[in-house]
Amino acid sequence: MMIFMLAAAMTVAMLIATAFGLREEAERVRVETRRRQANRYGLY
Repeated sequence: MMIFMLAAAMTVAMLIATAFGLREEAERVRVETRRRQANRYGLY
């Protein structure tokens, strides 16, 4: 029973870490896109 609880806890932790990583990557892409568009107009 304890092994199943540990496996469930690890699964939940990995799902949370994956969601956080995907959110971070999406933010990085948004910032990069914004920077490219601003650079296109000579702002940076």
